[in-house]
Amino acid sequence: MNKIIEKEFLSPHVFRMKVEAPEIAKKRKAGQFIILRVSDAGERIPLTIADADPDAGWIELVVQAVGKTTKDLSQLGPGDALHDLAGPLGRPTHIEKRGTVVMVGGGIGIAPSHPIAQAMKAAGNHVISILGGRTRELIIMEDRMRAASDEVIIVTDDGSYGSKGLVTDALQKLIDEGRKIDEVIAIGPPVMMKFVSLLTKKYDIPTLVSLNTIMIDGTGMCGGCRVSVGGESKFVCVDGPEFDGHLVNFDEMMQRLSMYGDMEKESEIGRASCRERV
Repeated sequence: MNKIIEKEFLSPHVFRMKVEAPEIAKKRKAGQFIILRVSDAGERIPLTIADADPDAGWIELVVQAVGKTTKDLSQLGPGDALHDLAGPLGRPTHIEKRGTVVMVGGGIGIAPSHPIAQAMKAAGNHVISILGGRTRELIIMEDRMRAASDEVIIVTDDGSYGSKGLVTDALQKLIDEGRKIDEVIAIGPPVMMKFVSLLTKKYDIPTLVSLNTIMIDGTGMCGGCRVSVGGESKFVCVDGPEFDGHLVNFDEMMQRLSMYGDMEKESEIGRASCRERV
């Protein structure tokens, strides 16, 4: 079992936790993820590694409590232990000196953007991070992203923090200013990554997206994370989780993500019913 050594809520529904995982901390690279179970009867969920300390032997996970398992996980604290944890999994981000790299993080996608921004900056790139959210409370890890970036631009849908607008507005402004952008890496809601990719395709800017939200099994056995990339079927957990955003069929991916919505609602109803009986 892996003990939780630190936990903090970053917003009402988003929390971070440091978990003892010395072997994973030593081997993980930017872009990789883990699979965990909260209990023996629980489902396996993938979470991107937001940070790690190989000397201290911990990894950091940032989680949004949106379903049964993530809400169960949110109830745990320092001293509690996860039932099991496996990783690092997935192909790491290709890190090299490109020039100017723009990280686009939307909501909870800011967390997996963090290790990539760190690695890109360490490789000698000029890192510009665009952080977006519906409201101010959804802009997480701002201080960490500032430390990992050369420039940070913040946008919110409602204008409660930073500039009012979408991440694509901020990216378009950089392009209009004549900034030379050598690569864009976008991580966040699929619809956000879709429109970032559509924008960058117009300007022929190489764009990488992370499709980690669709993963289930993490080993390529269940087929639940199958996506179409350039007309070919790929499994996000073993072929990714990162792909060329200009080749991803986002509409198909979003349809697959909505397939089990009714089942998820039933699970939440069952969970609430159990609480009422206790």
